[in-house]
Amino acid sequence: MPSINTDIAALLPRLRRFARTITYHREDADDLVQIAVERALSRSAQWEAGTRLDSWLFRIMKNAWIDEVRARMRRDRIFAPEEAGEHVGDEGAQAQQQRMAIQKAVSLLSDEHRIVVALVLVDGMPYKEAAEVLDIPMGTLTSRLGRARAALQELLSDTARTAR
Repeated sequence: MPSINTDIAALLPRLRRFARTITYHREDADDLVQIAVERALSRSAQWEAGTRLDSWLFRIMKNAWIDEVRARMRRDRIFAPEEAGEHVGDEGAQAQQQRMAIQKAVSLLSDEHRIVVALVLVDGMPYKEAAEVLDIPMGTLTSRLGRARAALQELLSDTARTAR
């Protein structure tokens, strides 16, 4: 029977992807994953065997990010991460530009919309499970996701119009 440590280690790629989506900064994402894993390991007795470990960890991470945002009282913004310029001039430049436009659009969403997008669209979590992670009714999740999709579509169409 695998230990909780092994199970948490197996979830690290998903945790990091979720963190990158809600923080949109690599360093903040790494810090958030570390905080969440530390909290989970120090409070492993609180996890109920037989329940979904990934949902428990996503909830810890979401709460840690809310705590961090509240503590900062300001946002540090960058135009594009340093690694975004790695592929300028090669054949993948257009794909890179599209990816950057999507990342920028996601970063402009409200926190609650970005979290829903991260869980459902990026991580592929089922609606019911995402609603449980966020501790909200299913209807609230679907309406937030619908509004987030509409906002993304609007932001991306604005980006396409200004790029012409």
